[in-house]
Amino acid sequence: MTSRSFLLLVLVLSLAAASPVVVAAHPFQLPLPVFLTALPQSQPHTHGQDVATRGDHVMGFSHEKTTHHFRLFPDGGEIAVSANDPADALSISQIRTHLSHIAQMFADGNFQAPMLIHDTNPPGTATMARLKSEIRYDFSSTPTGAAIRIRTGDSAATDAIHAFLLFQILDHHTNDSPAIAKPPAAI
Repeated sequence: MTSRSFLLLVLVLSLAAASPVVVAAHPFQLPLPVFLTALPQSQPHTHGQDVATRGDHVMGFSHEKTTHHFRLFPDGGEIAVSANDPADALSISQIRTHLSHIAQMFADGNFQAPMLIHDTNPPGTATMARLKSEIRYDFSSTPTGAAIRIRTGDSAATDAIHAFLLFQILDHHTNDSPAIAKPPAAI
């Protein structure tokens, strides 16, 4: 872990722990700092439902039939989505279509889909767009869905990717670890 990535992680987690803003009642929910939320001030309790509804529309598959994971690695990270039912061929196909499209959009510096889902520009996306030539987005099919492995050798891009993935972990309530881990050998 680079010292910049460690400091970014400490900052995000410190702000999350210090913030009184909570977006939904969930037993594993961390309090979220205001800058990491896209909460409309008048209806904070509906944010999670709104993300799910917009996500289903933008992604083209049901959040109830699928599971998202966001993982941080020293050189970037990973977005993985899988169908909850391994026999759900329709969701698996929709996941693969969406993630292959997203990998290309992100490579082009286009982060419109996350903005539409979250109703805000997620942290890191401006830097990721600016440094698009320094970042690789490798799509792969998995047995029950797909993944995008995000890689870079640029420290500013790594920090932006980590900020983006941490936001996703919090806003999608995935309970994924915010720690920067060694990527699996198969990735």
